[in-house]
Amino acid sequence: MKSTKTSKRPLPKPNIYMETQPFWDAAKNGDFLVQFCKDTDNAQWPPRPVSVYTGKRNLEWRVSTGKGKLYTWTNTLSAWPGHEDRLPYLCAMVELEEGIRVVTNLVDCDPETLFDGMALMLIWEKLNEDFFFPCFTPDLRAPFQRQ
Repeated sequence: MKSTKTSKRPLPKPNIYMETQPFWDAAKNGDFLVQFCKDTDNAQWPPRPVSVYTGKRNLEWRVSTGKGKLYTWTNTLSAWPGHEDRLPYLCAMVELEEGIRVVTNLVDCDPETLFDGMALMLIWEKLNEDFFFPCFTPDLRAPFQRQ
């Protein structure tokens, strides 16, 4: 008899290298927080303890619009630990309206229909009661523009 093993997806570990708890707390409410350098008013991702623009700790969290466009993607056929039961899945780099690029998963879409510059919107994958993980899906409300 063949048994099927369900892999437990690893959960994020806030505050290991820096304070990220505000991001995860906001995610519970559906808000995607992005760090901004208060001196230059530029966004940065991933979160860091200092500004990549000035080297100072003068940072603040701001809510992103959650809108972006597809920069690049890959259809992943070989899983990393905790994702074995998710194969295949789409890993993508999304360029947000705030000017940063985020590595994430694309969900609820056919890989054959993807194209560079495709409008995307943020959705949340519930991992458990404490963690919601940001993913993106095609924004069907946006005008279709294939380049």
